This record gives sequence, C-alpha cells and structure tokens, in this order.
Amino acid sequence: MDGSTGPDRRTVAAMRRALAASVEVHGTTSPNPAVGCVILDRHGEVAGVGATARPGGPHAERVALAAAGPRAAGGTAVVTLEPCNHTGRTPPCVEGLLEAGIARVHAAVADPNPVAAGGLDRLRAAGVDVTLGTLADEVALGPLRGWLHRTRTGRPHVTWKVATTLDGRVAAADGTSRWITGPAARGTVHDLRRRMDAIVAGTGTVLSDDPALTARRPDGTLFDHQPLRVVVGHRDVPPGARLARTDEAGTADVLHLRTRDPGEVLAELSHRTVVDVLLEGGPTLAGAFVAAGLVDRVLVHLAPALLGAGPHAVGDAGVVTIADIVRLHVDEIHRVGDDVVIDARPASGPTGPDVPQ
Repeated sequence: MDGSTGPDRRTVAAMRRALAASVEVHGTTSPNPAVGCVILDRHGEVAGVGATARPGGPHAERVALAAAGPRAAGGTAVVTLEPCNHTGRTPPCVEGLLEAGIARVHAAVADPNPVAAGGLDRLRAAGVDVTLGTLADEVALGPLRGWLHRTRTGRPHVTWKVATTLDGRVAAADGTSRWITGPAARGTVHDLRRRMDAIVAGTGTVLSDDPALTARRPDGTLFDHQPLRVVVGHRDVPPGARLARTDEAGTADVLHLRTRDPGEVLAELSHRTVVDVLLEGGPTLAGAFVAAGLVDRVLVHLAPALLGAGPHAVGDAGVVTIADIVRLHVDEIHRVGDDVVIDARPASGPTGPDVPQ
C-alpha cells in the first residue's frame, strides 16, 4: 500500500462502485481499458460516477469529474486504474484531476503501459495524497484483467469456456451436445460473449454444431456489441452454415484463419488490437491452446448430469506424465441455476496469475 493512510470504508465502497461502473462498459472500450471512477466530495459523499467511453471519448476520470462539477474541489478520486499521464486522443487525466482541485486519489492498480504511466507520481509531486492498491486483487480480476494481461505480455488474454457433465463429457456418443447446461448458465455465457473482443471456435465445432457465436439477450435479440467471430482450421465453412450468413449477426464479422497453431491465431488477433478472446472450440482446439500455454482463464460450467460416453472436455494437452499436470488456481465457485461454475487460472508458468502482489 502506498500513501499516508489506508482506505476507509467509504473509499472501499467507492472503489466497488467504480468497479461496477467499469463492468457496465466492459466490451465497448477496446483497445482501451475499461476503467471506473468515483468522485467523493470533501465530506466523503458520492459526487460523480464515470466509466471509460468508447474509443475517442473521455476517460473515466473526466466523465466522473463532469458529473461531480464544483463538488470535486477538495474531494477524492477513487479509480480502478492509475490516471493516465499522456496525451492521446484525449488530454491526460491527471490534468483534469489537478484542475478540478482533487485532494486525494485512491487507485487500485498501477498502469503497466510505460507510455501512460507516471500519473500517480505527477499527482504526488503536485501535493495530492495518493494511495495505490485499494482492492487491487479484486479489480485486477475484473474488466481490466484482459487489458492488463495484453499490456504486460503483448498478446490477447484467452478465456476458455467449456460446458461439461460431471463425468467430463462435452457431447453424447452420437455427437449431440445441446443442451448440457441449463438456460441460466447459457444466459451468463451470452453476457460473457458481449464483453469479449473475439470468439474462437475450430472448424470441427462449426461443422458439427453449426454455431452462430453471437451474443444474444434472453429474448433472442442481439446485443449492440458483437465480438469478432473467428474460425480456426483448414476446412471450409459450408455456405449454408450460420457463420456464413453474415447478416444474421448484424455488425459481427467472421474471420477464418486457416491454421491450427494457437500462437499464429493470437498473433493475428493481436495485430487486430484484440484484447479479450473467448475460446469456445471443441476438445481438439482447447487441448492445443492448453498445450501451448496460451489459456489464461478457465470457466467450467459443470452440469449435474452424466453421459458415460462421448468426447471429453479437452483433447491432447501435451501432458504425458503426472509431473506435467496443468494445475489451476480456483478464484471462484458459484451456482447458476442447477449448474456449478468454476472460475480458475493456471497456477504457475507463463500464463500464471496477473494479480499484482
């Protein structure tokens, strides 16, 4: 923890509110980070709340300051990411905070981008009381997770989502897989999709399941934000497939990468400024990404059901002995309807925790 005093209950509550604001815009800000900010007036009351606008629009601090108006003077800015200290499409956020007369700043995580970093040092030099680390772990696993990972590693953050039975099957022996999980779990998947920049599936999944890979509301209509749909593999997508009907997904695009190399897939997506990737392919594609060490988060939707036969959740992952087992750190386990969701990440290695210590 940095700064003269630690956060009080009001500051912690404000950080959670800033985090909630960032959740609301997650999926709309890429390639910029989804940041949330709360301005407390000099009495500790909420004066303004803001989140990052779409690219080219104001950052979270500017939005919150505009909402707070003159009440920001002598107040506190609580922000999920260190305020930027460079001029891009918009002026530095530190200038806005100083011009507004902010007296204290609580930031959750430091900006790992050397171009934009230095905001806290500049604020401190100007006499602002600065604290770094408020709810750092919680914020780092939120909407900033993918952006922090891409900034630190240079490649997109990959979430592998899989729906499986208790005995680890993702389809029946005849290949049918709809529906393993219940409607509540499927609804959370669509909410996850709309916050992603790209969804990746293999040609095997496309040919067997004919997915649309769109993000849909419970009533079947499309969310405003649709991720880039990516097909991986050498086989052609049939003309009649749902992914071939580009009008079905509105503004969603389809990219066919004729490769089986996960590294090549991520290199191409990184070139397209993709930050968050959702891997929804079958066992073969999942195994290839795991073997390459390119899965950063695992979301298992576990249905209370048994199949006894059929394909397993993951194919060849390059593990030949128990010493090579891929251990996961479980961040959360919760129920969605009758299903159980396990949220985990590799426990060590190049795709290990991104949470600041």
